[in-house]
Amino acid sequence: MFKETSLAYLFDIAGLLAGFLVAYQLGVFRLSPWALALYPTLISTRVISGLLSGRLSTALHLGTIYPRFSGNTKSFYKLIDAIIVLTLVTSLTVSLISLFFGYLLWGITLADFSAIVSVMVATLAIGLLFSLVTIKVAFVSFKRGLDPDIVVYPIISTAVSIFITLCYIGVLNLFFFLPYLGRLAILAIGFTHVFLVLYLISQDKQEPEFLKTISESLIMLLFVSIMVTLTGTIFKGISNFAENRKEIYTIYPALINMVSNVGSVVGSTANTKLALGLLTPSFSSIKNHTKNITSAWVASFLIFTVLALISLAVNRVFSLSSVLNFMVIIWLSNVIAVIGIALLSYGVSILTFKRGLDPDNFVIPVETSFATIVTSTALLLALLLIR
Repeated sequence: MFKETSLAYLFDIAGLLAGFLVAYQLGVFRLSPWALALYPTLISTRVISGLLSGRLSTALHLGTIYPRFSGNTKSFYKLIDAIIVLTLVTSLTVSLISLFFGYLLWGITLADFSAIVSVMVATLAIGLLFSLVTIKVAFVSFKRGLDPDIVVYPIISTAVSIFITLCYIGVLNLFFFLPYLGRLAILAIGFTHVFLVLYLISQDKQEPEFLKTISESLIMLLFVSIMVTLTGTIFKGISNFAENRKEIYTIYPALINMVSNVGSVVGSTANTKLALGLLTPSFSSIKNHTKNITSAWVASFLIFTVLALISLAVNRVFSLSSVLNFMVIIWLSNVIAVIGIALLSYGVSILTFKRGLDPDNFVIPVETSFATIVTSTALLLALLLIR
């Protein structure tokens, strides 16, 4: 378990690229009060990839989905349709909630709403292309004898963070620097997604599996949307303390990925054990899951350390006091965040299973959104304490 978990976590080192892009594009993010605050919210929309990878992992174990694109089961194709619909619903919901919190906390006005909606919808619509990568990674890992519950989401969460960051920076540049053609392109992308969703709903409105995925996930996504929007406010607090310390901006997305990966490993392995009858649905049975939790935490601590050292080197921070200060901040953040996310992931898995719901529709999406809040809060607390 430790070897597979560590192997999967190694991909999170690439997550530094997302933070590097943010650190060196701060000028674009500061062109509007909502641009920077929306970033952690967009990172949290990995819940869609999390939902997809979680459902695929369990279905591959149970044999209800085959590891191939063509000639697959009906469940596979209806899952894809549901992902496309839920992506649009997520982008619209987050935009509406962002307007409310943004008016109270970010300093935005009603005039910013059209900009937020168009940028959010276009970014996530382009991000949907990454679903093909998620599916391919799940299929390949399963065929090669790896456990997709452990391998898939840690790899995908890192890659999708980089992809979404690139999409967001690209859309922001189109919006701010090409006010006519750029915004026209953004609107075209958004309306294409809307028309596709309307078509899929008309085709699948009588499909029980499609409706079950949508109905169960909608409630969860509403809750997630509120949580991830609050993260924008926490991130603005972090930016106030971080000021121009690029090493903090560089490592921030990678830390979120890492904590989310811990939650996905703990939650997904619990989901599969529950489905196979290897784990009793009670919180006290967490003692039978300690090997998974411990291996996930130890591997995360090692990767946190590597990420911190690379971030310092990339940003040319070499003074002993600065290095020690930064390392203690990162280690403290790890302890706070991992304890919180492990308990949360396991608790959600048990609670949803006991209520007759599909844990794969809830665990990874919920822990992914909370990973952003937990990590951001842990980092902010560590900054306050060490300061």
